[in-house]
Amino acid sequence: MKLVTRYLKPYTLRALGGIVLKFFGSIMELFLPYLLAYIIDKIIPKNDARSIYIFCGLMLVCSALSVTLNIIGNRVASAVARDVTRDMRNDLFEKTVYLSNSQIDKWTIPSLISRMTSDTHYVYRTVGWSLRMGVRGPILILGGIVMTFALDRTLCLVLCCMLPVMALIIILISKKGLPFFTKLQRSVDEMVRVIRENASGVRVIKALSRVDAEKERFDGVNKQVRADENRANMTVAITQPASSLILNMGLVLVIVVGASRVNAGLSEAGAIVAFLSYFTIILNAMIAISRLITMLSQMLASAGRIDEVLQDPIPQKPEPDKGESPGFAVEFRNVSFSYNKKRDDLHNISFSLKKGESLGILGPTGAGKSTLAALMLRFYDADAGEIYVDGKNVLSYDMPALRSRFGVVFQNDMVFDMTAEKNIKLWRDIDPISLDTAITTAQADFIREGGIGQAIASHGANISGGQKQRLLIARALAGKPDILILDDSSSALDYKTDAALRADIKKYFDGTTTVVIAQRVSSIKSCDKILVLENGEERGFGTHDELMKQSELYAEIARLQMGEGESL
Repeated sequence: MKLVTRYLKPYTLRALGGIVLKFFGSIMELFLPYLLAYIIDKIIPKNDARSIYIFCGLMLVCSALSVTLNIIGNRVASAVARDVTRDMRNDLFEKTVYLSNSQIDKWTIPSLISRMTSDTHYVYRTVGWSLRMGVRGPILILGGIVMTFALDRTLCLVLCCMLPVMALIIILISKKGLPFFTKLQRSVDEMVRVIRENASGVRVIKALSRVDAEKERFDGVNKQVRADENRANMTVAITQPASSLILNMGLVLVIVVGASRVNAGLSEAGAIVAFLSYFTIILNAMIAISRLITMLSQMLASAGRIDEVLQDPIPQKPEPDKGESPGFAVEFRNVSFSYNKKRDDLHNISFSLKKGESLGILGPTGAGKSTLAALMLRFYDADAGEIYVDGKNVLSYDMPALRSRFGVVFQNDMVFDMTAEKNIKLWRDIDPISLDTAITTAQADFIREGGIGQAIASHGANISGGQKQRLLIARALAGKPDILILDDSSSALDYKTDAALRADIKKYFDGTTTVVIAQRVSSIKSCDKILVLENGEERGFGTHDELMKQSELYAEIARLQMGEGESL
């Protein structure tokens, strides 16, 4: 609840304005039964038609004011709920962008999507309903009690005996329903995960004829969501019928007691009619509040999930006095890292790279090549050792300042649903010369042939794998990076294009420090230095010729790829 209160604070005045409107609108509504009772008991017996018209006109004025004020109040409540949810969603999105990879691994992408969509929707719905019926309901209940007390104290006691029982039922049911809604949101997370996987892997699913299997898998998670939703809603659904039962029992008692009091001359008929109207108003208000309690149970579960992410501290903030390493563009000193914190995925890695030099990283699948690149960019922080970029410890960098030095192409990088030009620029201020140089260096001639404004589908669905990689390389080069990381970015390129790419990078970006992660020896053999990894450990570091003599693993890979006894 503190989360919602914090986001409501900037809109306090507007919310209070809406509350005031709802207050006076509800007061106008409460006057109607009282005026009706006065007409029945005081004016009609006198046969005073003029007074009847006057009071009927007064009732019309009260009705018009009630409707107008409540409509305006509802619009204000909706606007406040909209703005609160917008701010919350923006902050949640911004926080998600800055989460470290380890934090994203902890929360998972489907869960973050669910929190940003369905959870914020629950907050929006509850805030809006709270500012409408959360204000109007208590006013109608308390005002109804005051008005009935003024009409007939004995009958009012009947009503007052019912309300504590109803309040107790609402509190108990709401307390029991909260854990069910929390479990429901976890099930929704799982369903989002399955939907996301199917949307991303639809080609593989179709190619392997796994459509029926995936339908069964989705049906399973969908049934789980339905079961959890049924359990949660059935628990809180008891509130409304229980409230109605108790209030209607009270209404029966009012009629019985009221009839006996009218016969005894202790009450008047108009007071009984007004009392029944107030009872109906109170009944509807209690039903609205019971619905609000149900929404609050959902919102508390959702707000808690949102706040978990917002309160998760970002460890990637600049830290002073982390040491220097002048003279090197990139340096690793005894770096170790583990994803699961049980077994090292990288162990005691050390190397240095001067500005303008190129480093090739080679090794079997799972050797830790991409992990090493992720540590440079501080997607993860090393468990031990130090990493330096341009002579400065990466922990001392502001994150945007650190990553602005890099141009990166990952194995499964993202191509967006926009033009080729926008995909390369990616909302950066790239001048035409830099853009043209990047396209030329990346061997992306297909962009010129189709035009810089040609449409590119999401994930590069309308271009080939090689074209996608060249587009991504152009994106990385367009920002004139100090350090270029190419993570298996030429696997879909033929040898001729790959060779031309490497030659043009040296030609046009000779001052850029380049890190090439590859599976092919031919892609890295010309690098100034080569790092060989296996099972997260260094198995060789040096030039191609040096490693052919010193590293058995590197020599074996080279022979397997290039052929025994062939010139390398």
